[in-house]
Amino acid sequence: MIMRILGEGQYEIADVHLDELNELDAVLQSAAASGDEHAFALGLRALLDAVRALGTPLPADSLAPSDLILPDEDTSLREVEALLADEGLIPG
Repeated sequence: MIMRILGEGQYEIADVHLDELNELDAVLQSAAASGDEHAFALGLRALLDAVRALGTPLPADSLAPSDLILPDEDTSLREVEALLADEGLIPG
């Protein structure tokens, strides 16, 4: 799976790491659902750090499509909520 961190680049993630990333994502989703901005920021940082640590960076000139796009580390809970409002990240 190829994951893109906005403003940073793409990482190829082996399937064996998806369970670990899903656990971190569950923590992040819980923080978002509760509206806890601090916990959200910590959860997002932990998820992105894991993607960086477990993934293999792709060259900047790679044209591989991303399977998943993650916000950058400085993205706030409000910004993510705004992106997901109405039609989600992908309109249509």
